[in-house]
Amino acid sequence: MREVLISRIDKQDKYQRILQAGITVFARRGVFRATISEIAREAGVADGTIYLYFKNKDDILARFFEARADDIFLRFRKAIDGAGTAREKFARLITCHLEAFQEDREMAVVFQAESRKIHAMAEQVNAISSRYRELIAEIIEEGQAEGLIRKDLYLALVKRFILGAVDEVVSTWVLAEGKYDLVSMADPLVDLFIRGIGAGSED
Repeated sequence: MREVLISRIDKQDKYQRILQAGITVFARRGVFRATISEIAREAGVADGTIYLYFKNKDDILARFFEARADDIFLRFRKAIDGAGTAREKFARLITCHLEAFQEDREMAVVFQAESRKIHAMAEQVNAISSRYRELIAEIIEEGQAEGLIRKDLYLALVKRFILGAVDEVVSTWVLAEGKYDLVSMADPLVDLFIRGIGAGSED
């Protein structure tokens, strides 16, 4: 029994090491130029070991973001549920979003600059964006009920406006090689959103 448990732990450890090694190599070299040998070397395993856990490079990429998306959206959910007003929820969502990418710049580089180039990732990227837009819609509807946000808005456009703005801020930070505090952009973004789609003066 003990040997079986050790074997399972070892397999899980290798799986996670390969996942992280893949993202490290993808961030450094790009998905198309990265090789299985480079990923194996970064993970400290033999080339053939990769194929015991993953089909190919695209599979490593897809499974990494599947796991991270679940973790990050759970974090978003807790942040939103812990806030009172719609404005507070907006602030927490945007802050959490920027924190998640700032904490893992390699993930940010791969998601912003690499994953969208991979045809096999298109469905997954769209699913992540859809989940995010659902959170935005929830906050907008609450803000409308509070009188904070106008009710004559084209909701689909507003969701894309917010997601697009945050996405562009992260992309700019990635291109700048993370040389400034990404999270410091949260308050200006929230202010822009509220003043841009608000019902009027908050004073």
